[in-house]
Amino acid sequence: MTAPVETQVAASASQQRVADVLAQHGIAARIVTFDASTRTAADAAAAIGCDVAQIAKSIILKAKASDRLVLVVTSGRNRVDEKAVSALIGEKTGRADADFVRAKTGFAIGGVAPVAHVETPITLIDQDLFEYAEIWAAAGTPNSVFRLTPDELLTLTAGRVARVKEETTA
Repeated sequence: MTAPVETQVAASASQQRVADVLAQHGIAARIVTFDASTRTAADAAAAIGCDVAQIAKSIILKAKASDRLVLVVTSGRNRVDEKAVSALIGEKTGRADADFVRAKTGFAIGGVAPVAHVETPITLIDQDLFEYAEIWAAAGTPNSVFRLTPDELLTLTAGRVARVKEETTA
């Protein structure tokens, strides 16, 4: 494992946007940058040394009728139930392509932070994240993260806590 580089000064414009939002809310989170990728929840958990369930992954969906940005922040162990999300927001949703993600969030897929988007998203937060005292989220690049609490995530995003995970049948 390569040692992370912990910084208070952002290494990119994307990281700086995230750092600015954290500072505006008085959250003293530091952005941690790794040599290795943190693009997937499994990669991030391995780099950080935490449970994959503590990774707050940002899933971007597209509201089909309104073309709105829908952000679902889910536990790294969960898959998002798009039908449940559609029911919660009252509009059908679908996966967003890379161009939509970049245009609406300002981030590339694999580094989408839960904050500092170009457009204000409709935000849903996986209730499973509240099982943990601390969680980790992407900080604007595919190799950077920051630590926060689920309550801080809720405050930062003004999101709605909901059951958004795909239920599996055993």
